[in-house]
Amino acid sequence: MIDKQWASASEAVADIEDGSSLAVGGFGLSGNPIALIEALLAKGTRDLSVVSNNCGVDDWGLGVLLAAQRIRKMTSSYVGENKEFERQFLSGELELELTPQGTLAEKLRAGGSGIAAFYTQTGVGTQVAEGGLPRRYNPDGTVAVASAPKNVRSFEVAGEPREYVLEEAISTDFALVHALVGDRHGNLIFNKAARNFNPLAAMAGRICIAQVEQLVEPGELDPDRVHLPGVFVHRIVEVGGDIAKRIERRTVAAEGA
Repeated sequence: MIDKQWASASEAVADIEDGSSLAVGGFGLSGNPIALIEALLAKGTRDLSVVSNNCGVDDWGLGVLLAAQRIRKMTSSYVGENKEFERQFLSGELELELTPQGTLAEKLRAGGSGIAAFYTQTGVGTQVAEGGLPRRYNPDGTVAVASAPKNVRSFEVAGEPREYVLEEAISTDFALVHALVGDRHGNLIFNKAARNFNPLAAMAGRICIAQVEQLVEPGELDPDRVHLPGVFVHRIVEVGGDIAKRIERRTVAAEGA
């Protein structure tokens, strides 16, 4: 099998060109591939179309690319915790395709599984299906681009008709993901909540680049523990277990409370 290890994050992202589409793992700030994101920031790549659950915060995760005006479009299910995201979207600088979270997960999985589209009940009877969701604003606050209507069909389920909306799969030029452990063949194990969108993003990318905290030799991983097989991973970079990790908000009780 092919040795997929790369020497550094900067080398691994070197061929991500302006205008590329990216699927990026993470949920909030959990499981963000920050070393790869920072390498892409340093490279200067811009005009990116990014698919991820959210866009980090103002100074961490995908938020660092956003602050540097490197992202043209976000496809996300959650847009909170980032004031610069709000500013860019409302001023017309950023396009947003807002997608229900479960639908976004399935769109990524479908893209990695060779499924062109699927029907779901999520969004039926709303602007998700009927169209009209603002995707880009004009500087004066009027809507420049709105979402288009989607195909809705009725299927008989459990003996009664139900409406479903057609959602198209997502596949991207590249995927950036973070895992706890990987081997040189690309097999990955994720840690608890960091499993979130990372396997799905990895599947959707035509070229998947994974940063791992620990890199081991092929055969060292118990196959039953592998969350994502190496067939989906093309490049792997070891970043070490001491890589910085952040949370969005820390809430603690006062001592003695």
